Amino acid sequence: MQVTETLNEGLKRGYAITVTAAELEAKVNEKLVEAQPEVEMKGFRKGKVPMALLKKQFGQRLMGEAMQEAIDGAMNKHFEDSGDRPALQPEVKMTNEDWKEGDDVNVEMSYEALPEIPDVDLSGVELEKLVVKADDASVDEALESLAATAQDFETKDGAAEEKDQVVIDFLGKVDGEAFDGGAAEDYPLVLGSGSFIPGFEEQLTGLKAGDEKNVEVKFPEEYGAENLAGKDAVFECKVKEVKAPKAAEINDELAQKFGAEDLDALKGQIRERLEAEYVGAARQVMKRGMLDKLDELVSFDLPPSLVTAEADQIAHQLWHEENPDVEGHDHEKIEPTDEHTKLAERRVRLGLLLAEVGQKAEVEVSDAEMTQAIMNQARQYPGQEREFFEFVRQNAQMQQQLRAPLFEDKVIDHIADGAKLTEKEVSKEELQAAVEALDEE
Repeated sequence: MQVTETLNEGLKRGYAITVTAAELEAKVNEKLVEAQPEVEMKGFRKGKVPMALLKKQFGQRLMGEAMQEAIDGAMNKHFEDSGDRPALQPEVKMTNEDWKEGDDVNVEMSYEALPEIPDVDLSGVELEKLVVKADDASVDEALESLAATAQDFETKDGAAEEKDQVVIDFLGKVDGEAFDGGAAEDYPLVLGSGSFIPGFEEQLTGLKAGDEKNVEVKFPEEYGAENLAGKDAVFECKVKEVKAPKAAEINDELAQKFGAEDLDALKGQIRERLEAEYVGAARQVMKRGMLDKLDELVSFDLPPSLVTAEADQIAHQLWHEENPDVEGHDHEKIEPTDEHTKLAERRVRLGLLLAEVGQKAEVEVSDAEMTQAIMNQARQYPGQEREFFEFVRQNAQMQQQLRAPLFEDKVIDHIADGAKLTEKEVSKEELQAAVEALDEE
């Protein structure tokens, strides 16, 4: 077998690989000898089929396997000997397309090698960590929000307004005929909740207890019941009571509704939750500062294919954010701008650097951490958690998508542990401003 270099420009590599006919035949014979003891054929005892007959029967199929194994073996040996790591899957093509049995196999292999990452003294990196304490005002504000979610309603005089609750009896009809599921008594409906057909709740605004009204609406074309989809309907409604929203009182009883022993315990839980949120936000700010500093510390050649792929992805993602009404991906290719390419170069450079730092520090994502990540993702599919687990188990690309951010976070923590870290206490508003500034960059 011969491997000859044909291209070496920057990170681009090209090689011509020749697998001789003799090597292929030897590999085929090796496979036949290995399989012979288990082969059964009419007229011969098991394991006694002549080699010539085996070769005639199975040789052509085994030749394809031998060819692929020989090429794969040559590639693996090349990467082992050269130390090259391809940025993407190498491009491999057979050059003698008129190949016939007895000929050598000629193959061209090309790829972009990952660059050598220079060593960086991370101990000199200076980082600032913002610290925010949850003050009493923030806790009280969160308590009021909780009380609003636990609101009750109390009877009021006068007309119903948005956010009021109306207790109604209703009977729905299509073409003058009542339909299944279109009637109820003493139904509590909060105006503005959007829980009924579009246009229904607005027509009850301004009514008082005792009022009656025929509410005219049209079922949406995509309505779940086919017999009602797109149909005009009339709902005969009677308002029996109008109630105004009333926030729950902030006391021990409210605390117990949220699983706390008393109000003081609930306040403690809220304080812990708020400070955990502040820690998460502060980490985002610290991470951006770290990446900015790392970006200034290193410079090396980048594989063009990785930069192009990343720029395409950035352009595509930003285009969809600017065009939220377009759900599919069958639109024309979005051409990346110079700004997209510049951002892609930064991401690729930092990604390669973090991967190198993590590898040298032997950072690993444990099975337990992966399981937790899959569980967190599975919660987005209630009732289908088991199917999601099975999908991830069989999908290596999905596993990599879940593992990559975990690995990056652990590398970030590793760098932070060895850096010069100073803490700075700031207000909640200052932290919020720092987080908002991240989106503007």
